[in-house]
Amino acid sequence: MTQERFHELIHVVLDRLGAAAPPHELFAGGVADWHARARLAHFLAQMQEYRTEALELFQSVTDAEPNEELAQDVEEKVYAMQGLSALEAAEKETQEAALEHINLAIECAESTDFLYKYILRGELWADRWNLMHKLRMTEEAEAEADERIAAFDGLAEAVPHNSYLYYGYRFKAHLAAERGVVLIAKDYMHMAIHAMEIPPAYEQGLADAFAATHENAPWILREIDRATPNPEQLHWDI
Repeated sequence: MTQERFHELIHVVLDRLGAAAPPHELFAGGVADWHARARLAHFLAQMQEYRTEALELFQSVTDAEPNEELAQDVEEKVYAMQGLSALEAAEKETQEAALEHINLAIECAESTDFLYKYILRGELWADRWNLMHKLRMTEEAEAEADERIAAFDGLAEAVPHNSYLYYGYRFKAHLAAERGVVLIAKDYMHMAIHAMEIPPAYEQGLADAFAATHENAPWILREIDRATPNPEQLHWDI
């Protein structure tokens, strides 16, 4: 991508988002800076007509080497690979590439001991498992979820807010819902909820969602998700 086209796309983002637009300085490094390319890609990915450009920019970041001494730098690379994977996962013909890139995000995230500001390791693994499920690799995905759960389940007291457990149990709950096993789906979601911080304001809504007695398991899980606080706004220990 040329510098001229890069700047054109920056102004597309700034003009479209108006008052909600990011500061121009976010892209100050220009097309030569992988951070600037990744940041622009995230905003373009939100606009259907610019997803091709978003893909091009994300793909140009796959070989970027973050500074492993800086949590923010590693996180930015991880976030870019997660964004690329999400775009590719939306199209059947690029889902295998999406799996490759979420694997790269996981490898990068797990290469350090940082507690990232925005990225949850458990969510990255859930992205992988959901893609594997789409690609008919469900048995392998569920086995991996079981491994994550087994590795952290005994640490619940020491590490009460654990994204691996939340997303691992949530994945198993949704598999149980697809199989029509309502009680097991609910049980797994109970275990998932126990692994996250629940502000008091959410407790009644969650109790009401879990209290549903019908057999439509996917509907019940959707209601539980609606009643659950946004994971991005909670405190996590890991």
